[in-house]
Amino acid sequence: QVQLVESGGGLVQAGGSLRLSCAASGGTFSRNAMGWLRQAPGKEREFVAGIAWSGSSTYYADSVKGRFTISRDNAKNTMYLQMSSLKPEDTAVYYCAAGKFSWQISDYENRGQGTQVTVSS
Repeated sequence: QVQLVESGGGLVQAGGSLRLSCAASGGTFSRNAMGWLRQAPGKEREFVAGIAWSGSSTYYADSVKGRFTISRDNAKNTMYLQMSSLKPEDTAVYYCAAGKFSWQISDYENRGQGTQVTVSS
């Protein structure tokens, strides 16, 4: 099973940008679809974005479409989430996940420990 470690979270003002990274090790990263999930305080975990193993196909939640971009570099075993025009409602712990290419959380069974993103108004 692939081990996943997120980085790049932090505190940013509304309208700002952040780039999250997810480093994978111990498995075959390039064979897995990957995704980002998030969980805000007091809310259920939700799907943010997903990317196929080749990087050629992506899914986005409606709430982030046009603002976030998911990408991957299979040569570096790394996935990214470029977040722009951030809003306070984007505040959450963001989780890197591996699994089946899908917009459903249940299809991303292997998850990292998460990185905190806080957007101040």
